[in-house]
Amino acid sequence: MEIDNLNLTNTSYRDKWTQEWKLTAFRKRLFAVLVIIFIVVSVNPYFFNYIQQRNGIVLNDWLLNFIPQHDVSIPIFCILWSVILLAVCRAVQNPRFLIVAGWTVLLLFVSRIISITLVPLNLPKGLIYLHDPVTAMFYGNQLITKDLFYSGHTATMFLIFLCLENRYDKAYALFATVAIAILLLVQHAHYTIDIVAAPFFTYILYRLSKKIAAY
Repeated sequence: MEIDNLNLTNTSYRDKWTQEWKLTAFRKRLFAVLVIIFIVVSVNPYFFNYIQQRNGIVLNDWLLNFIPQHDVSIPIFCILWSVILLAVCRAVQNPRFLIVAGWTVLLLFVSRIISITLVPLNLPKGLIYLHDPVTAMFYGNQLITKDLFYSGHTATMFLIFLCLENRYDKAYALFATVAIAILLLVQHAHYTIDIVAAPFFTYILYRLSKKIAAY
């Protein structure tokens, strides 16, 4: 009985992909977002190398000054990638989730390039470098610390929270968003404004991506 239920579930996932793949609009949107993300990711190392060499301002962040800094890279890494793996599983199960999440990720990439360019910031006082070997690949394996406004980690967690449908998934993703935000401040990896601004930008881009991905 359990094997039969599992087969039915797997067939359901396959059916969803088969049905969506038959739609030209779905294929066009999926192909477009994948190609553009590839281009943006290819440009990322050059952009982050530029902003790392650039001089900016140091904010007087009273909350950050109040919080003692500690290296919490491992908890950040574990929480972040557990939620991302959950999102990947849901994307496999639901192709429309993949389209909306993919377009929002793309818009996040582009908007962060714009916001980081327009808001040049130097390192927060007491910053401890965040060790994340997976994320480092998007930076061209460079030591990047000035990608500050706004927080990509917080935005990614909140994006997944918005895209998920199951209430237990959403509860975990919301917990992860709050936890990541707090831990980034403990790490002194971001200013408070970087963390606070991330959900607002993400929500706007999520709504926009739903319109772009609609078919």
